[in-house]
Amino acid sequence: MADTSMREPTFWILTALATGRRHGYALIREVQELSHGRVDLKVATLYAALDRLSRQDLVVPDGDEVIDGRFRRFFRLSPAGHDVLATEIERMEQNARDARARLALAPQTERMVFGA
Repeated sequence: MADTSMREPTFWILTALATGRRHGYALIREVQELSHGRVDLKVATLYAALDRLSRQDLVVPDGDEVIDGRFRRFFRLSPAGHDVLATEIERMEQNARDARARLALAPQTERMVFGA
């Protein structure tokens, strides 16, 4: 069975766009915040990811604007991106449920050995 999990940066980019359109630098800041600092995107990495996600029809370019003298390219989540993100969230939640169930079944002595 192929690994269908989503890489963490992609997950956080789609999550950041779930609440509305964002420009690149706002996405970088929001992804870092949402991931509690685990994902620190560089500009080139972000735009490569956005290009890939756009080709996959998961994000859609949503206009360009000049804000405070700076050019900003905006993106938004597509309906397909919404569906893919929702599916990934369900997959992650199922994994967490399965892991919790396994932990609950672990004998007390094994919990002590592994420091849980």
